[in-house]
Amino acid sequence: MLLAVGVLGGVLTGCGTGHRASAASSAPSDGLPHTAVRVSLGACGQGWTRPHAGRQVFDVTNASDGPTEVDIVDPKSGAVYGEIEGLAPNTTRTLDVTLGGGSYAFKCLPDDADAMTGPTVRIPGHAAAGPAAAVVSEQDLIPPTLAYQKWIGGQMSQLADRVATLKDDIDGGDLGAARSDWLTAHLVYERMGAAYGTFGDADGKINGTTAGLVKGLDDPDFTGFHRIEYGLWHGQSADRLKGPAARLVSDVNALKASWPQARMDPLQMGLRAHEILENTVQFELTGRTDYGSHSNLATARANLDGTRTVLGYIRPLLTSRDRGLPALDKALDRLQNTLDGFDRDGTWTALDSLSRDQREQLDSAAGGAVEQLADVAAVFDVRRTS
Repeated sequence: MLLAVGVLGGVLTGCGTGHRASAASSAPSDGLPHTAVRVSLGACGQGWTRPHAGRQVFDVTNASDGPTEVDIVDPKSGAVYGEIEGLAPNTTRTLDVTLGGGSYAFKCLPDDADAMTGPTVRIPGHAAAGPAAAVVSEQDLIPPTLAYQKWIGGQMSQLADRVATLKDDIDGGDLGAARSDWLTAHLVYERMGAAYGTFGDADGKINGTTAGLVKGLDDPDFTGFHRIEYGLWHGQSADRLKGPAARLVSDVNALKASWPQARMDPLQMGLRAHEILENTVQFELTGRTDYGSHSNLATARANLDGTRTVLGYIRPLLTSRDRGLPALDKALDRLQNTLDGFDRDGTWTALDSLSRDQREQLDSAAGGAVEQLADVAAVFDVRRTS
């Protein structure tokens, strides 16, 4: 998970400037005011006696005999301004946070013990605080997850129709039509990215690559879209591709039939929104999934559509929790405009045909979008509250 190392994501860091938990130094050299705070099973936030607004650092020491999570929160709303996860016994780590006028408290969530909130501290004045993440519960996420799962069900029908058309092309020996219809079908699948984890083994059968296969291109477990792609763009005959096409149809229909019984994990929705484009950068924009069609940029565009679809379902929860949402929308628009520039009436530029300037623009736009989406994953990390 994004927060496993004890860092509350960029949604609370404001351009990555704070709220990071790290090993504390014996003599602060960052130029910021430091406050030593102790937490234990009997008390949470001891030592915070001179509150003030602005960016500051808390040197948090765990004086108990077990690990604990330490948050700084709005005691009324529960919104989290910063956190340290997994603070070990007799360990000090720093919490860099920007506080404004208002009420705050430390909240301690020790392993195997009830949560405890320390005394409320009031900072006078009207200075603005840094971003805070309102707590999201599993119950909050269930309705958008069910709605998204229903949308995926509709895409399954479209996918089944598209792969059936692809099979008909191959069975009829029309490989020119098959190349066109292969891309159409594949892009339908690539827009369903947040559901891949629920597909289980079916994803590997339908959209797997040769990675990890002993016999590579000749391995019997190399199936699905990329197996057919390789054949279509490397001169294999229609007769040789009939078997892979029939298997793809069978695997898609099996997935479609099983989907009504599938259950997506609501706790994964925010993370999946981030992972779709993260995987795009790792696999599509490196060409690692290109088996001859040179359609990686078309796939990246479909992945962006998939990301926007997920965000559409969880946007009502994001609106009140992520101050960076306008920046995220801007980053996604920038990436979309960049990708659309490589589409010439359905003919997509190949990755290796990009100029250096085009490549730099693409990498910058994709990287910016992924960075903004990390905040979404942070917002939807369901935190313990008791």
